[in-house]
Amino acid sequence: MDTSVELGAVLVTGGAGYIGSHAAKALRRAGRRVVIYDNLYQGHRLAALGADTVEGDTRDVALLRQVIATRGVTSVMHFAAWASVGESVRDPAGYYRNNVDGTLSVLEAMGCEGVTRFIFSSTCAVFGEPQEIPITEDSPKAPINAYGESKLAVERALPHFERAYGIHTICFRYFNAAGADPDGELGEDHRPELHLIPLALDAASGGARLRVFGDDYPTPDGTCLRDYIHVCDLAEAHLLGLAALEREPRSAAYNLGNGRPYSVREVLASVERVTGLPVPHQITARREGDPAVLFGSSARIRPELGWTPHYGDLDTIVRTAWRWRQAHPKGYEGN
Repeated sequence: MDTSVELGAVLVTGGAGYIGSHAAKALRRAGRRVVIYDNLYQGHRLAALGADTVEGDTRDVALLRQVIATRGVTSVMHFAAWASVGESVRDPAGYYRNNVDGTLSVLEAMGCEGVTRFIFSSTCAVFGEPQEIPITEDSPKAPINAYGESKLAVERALPHFERAYGIHTICFRYFNAAGADPDGELGEDHRPELHLIPLALDAASGGARLRVFGDDYPTPDGTCLRDYIHVCDLAEAHLLGLAALEREPRSAAYNLGNGRPYSVREVLASVERVTGLPVPHQITARREGDPAVLFGSSARIRPELGWTPHYGDLDTIVRTAWRWRQAHPKGYEGN
């Protein structure tokens, strides 16, 4: 039986972006029909890999309803969001409009069209400065920036949409997404780039000197500690979450991380090992809104959904990013 037809299409909002494009590719590889919905503000048309793509804003309820109805959408994976901590501190209004209003509009369109399976891309930033390490799903939520607050606002709205419209949600709280598609088709290409590993690779390749935001944190080497998780492991978790919703309509939230933190200095050392090149860098002031330590426990998702990271080693993660960077020195726009 062709279950991809029986189950209908999966709408992937933000599917031309970094994580969304990897999830869309994983869905298609699994035999699912995919519809990408992206305004291409931060995404890249080439990252859609030829999938059915609609250019649109997540706040356009009428267009979302039309896409859902005409494409036979039966599930939604929602990645479309702004995700810069520093920018969110400077522009909280924009983050609430885009991340909160946009997500509520997607949920409204789903409710109107009777679509009841929703995979939500949340963040470890909902926890703020952690009161316990590692962070569990039940750890206190106290965001310290507008990005984390915008995601937590949606999380708090989800039970109301479940009661009113029957929308069941698997909510994934990411730690630091990193790496690239091992096939070389997809990678990380933000404009401007804000993530540590691609910035370090760029600096090693002759680009701008890397800025390290603070070396006076209460950590072993003074730099921030983060939990890096490969983007393909994130994509696999989304497929498992969707399968779980299709088996049983039950909402749940899961942390997605490797459970092993690395400092900024450790990441730079990994980049130097993988590339064989030095990473020119300078220490600057702390960035407002950055916690000293963020790493989490994924103990809940492993038995419940059967998820296990396949790219847990930092050098392996960096190596996939380096391969894509070497093949695409100017990113998607250079091809």
